[in-house]
Amino acid sequence: MNWQEITEEAEVDQLKEASKNHPVLIFKHSTRCSISATSLDRLERNWKEAEMVNIKPFYLDLIKYRGVSNKIQNIFHIEHQSPQILVIKDGQCVYNASHIEINYKDIREWVS
Repeated sequence: MNWQEITEEAEVDQLKEASKNHPVLIFKHSTRCSISATSLDRLERNWKEAEMVNIKPFYLDLIKYRGVSNKIQNIFHIEHQSPQILVIKDGQCVYNASHIEINYKDIREWVS
């Protein structure tokens, strides 16, 4: 998986705009949480590049960049969770899941 890290609040606006051309996936990860680490590992093990060519995956370290997470919550009106996955299309969050509900198959369906 080729994660692009989100480190600045301004990038959230750029991702929202980019989602008008192709879906964007945001994985909000707590580096202090074993459930978050497990969800990330499971997603990466199941990820198939050939199936997901139409989506760009982004990774957010919640511990380092809490302000970015807050901006994501405010822009997309999605309550903060950790770990959490969001699929953004046409400037809107069309799918989100957290904890053990993070599932590659469900993400793939929203991207197809």
